[in-house]
Amino acid sequence: MRVMAQLAMVMNLDKCIGCHTCSVTCKQTWTNRGGVEYAWFNNVETRPGQGYPRRYEDQDRWRGGWELDRRGRLRLRGGGRLRRLASLFANPDLPGLGDYYEPWTYDYRNLVDAPLGDDVPVARPTSAITGAPTSVTWGPNWDDDLGGMPEHADADPVVAKLRDELGMKLKFEFEQSFLFYLPRICEHCLNPSCVASCPSGAMYKRAEDGIVLVDQDQCRGWRMCVSGCPYKKVYFNHKTGKAEKCTFCYPRVEVGQPTICSETCVGRLRYIGVLLYDADQVTEAASITDEHALYPAQRDLFLDPDDPEVIAAAERAGIPHDWMEAARRSPVRDLICTYQVALPLHPEYRTMPMVWYIPPLSPVVDAVAETGFDGEDAGNLFGAIDALRIPVEYLAELFTAGDVGPVRGSLRKLAAMRSYMRSVNLGEQPEESALAAAGLTTDQVRSMYRLLALAKYDERYVIPTAGIGDAHDLESIATTCSLDTDGGPGMGGGSGTGGQELKTGDTDLFVWSGSGRPDGMFPTLKGQGRS
Repeated sequence: MRVMAQLAMVMNLDKCIGCHTCSVTCKQTWTNRGGVEYAWFNNVETRPGQGYPRRYEDQDRWRGGWELDRRGRLRLRGGGRLRRLASLFANPDLPGLGDYYEPWTYDYRNLVDAPLGDDVPVARPTSAITGAPTSVTWGPNWDDDLGGMPEHADADPVVAKLRDELGMKLKFEFEQSFLFYLPRICEHCLNPSCVASCPSGAMYKRAEDGIVLVDQDQCRGWRMCVSGCPYKKVYFNHKTGKAEKCTFCYPRVEVGQPTICSETCVGRLRYIGVLLYDADQVTEAASITDEHALYPAQRDLFLDPDDPEVIAAAERAGIPHDWMEAARRSPVRDLICTYQVALPLHPEYRTMPMVWYIPPLSPVVDAVAETGFDGEDAGNLFGAIDALRIPVEYLAELFTAGDVGPVRGSLRKLAAMRSYMRSVNLGEQPEESALAAAGLTTDQVRSMYRLLALAKYDERYVIPTAGIGDAHDLESIATTCSLDTDGGPGMGGGSGTGGQELKTGDTDLFVWSGSGRPDGMFPTLKGQGRS
């Protein structure tokens, strides 16, 4: 047994309102500069939809993640060393800018400087990359306004798989449409295919906390990591020629602070904690033939921090005491292992992702209530789970490689918790039979309710520091994200992108550093200079 510790995240999709606050704050912190205008380390997708980049889940095209060879051994879907060497200078599996989107801003100066006339001036869209006029045809969440509509929903790879392989045709008429929001960051996988794809060894997984990072000095810009990641959460900086990705805000977590997306989340849907796992069993778990068994196999990798054998093995591995204590109080461990309501995203990619999700339940309450029955009654909810507007089969294709059992079990537990706690809050006698049917005890449902509905800041984020002795020195680093240097993530300086002045008439609010007064945002009065 080789015990290792990993920082992990769980997101409760029932609470996500699609406000994109997490995306914008992440953008301002990490990709507020030139070369990565199109990159969103954190993005919020509308499902059903094509995602970002477009149809990233279609691994027949992008060839990301792992697969099993004829001997049952893991190999990169993108091919072995010879194939990757042959495509080193012309990677055929690399998304283009059109698959992401061409970022744009507006010519605001034209609004304030246009001469008097009969025509109304307009602020034309201009490319944030070239500065030339452009036509806006796609965005990082283009599906948002058309979520659940046939214009784009049929192009969702999950919808296509349900239709082509299972013969299940989803209904997209207005009365039967559905949507929910899916926030995504790098999964910081236990078995990362991006790390295995990197020819220069620049990508690595930190031993102390499991965060996957890119060594900017070592990176040679081969971009094999971009195609190797099945979630397409590695980006190429066209200005520096380096790969960049979500860092799990490691300067913040090293001093016990949550990631910036978690800190600013309006719905309080994110949880961060420590999980212990057996590193010797990762390859075996990822090599299981049956894709439906991948989710329980990964869950079984996680170790009990109260087990004496685990404690002894952790001491031999040098895991600090405060990390062990954090693992015991971890909200992530409770949601994944104790209550088993959180599920991994696309376990069939065999990367062993470490950002898990609680599937959405809200629509089932509305669906039952529309029939005239009590939408919060456990008996009604259990019977209606298979009649969700969000089909259980769709959620299963996202979170359990198509196995509806764990998804249905998670939704039943959430429904039982709602029904039980509503009775408690109304002073009624709760039906404990519903808890037993969902596999929960009274103590468990009360603890789960507190964690999902009432948990305070220090209960949702149980993050040990990198080193107690160095914590005060690290605090100053956390405020600047430690990479506020030229060419590094979070680079500041100047009033424009990448420390440079914005082009005349352009003000890109997404990549503006917030300092100074950029041209085009406000008119300059005669006799006054720029303030």
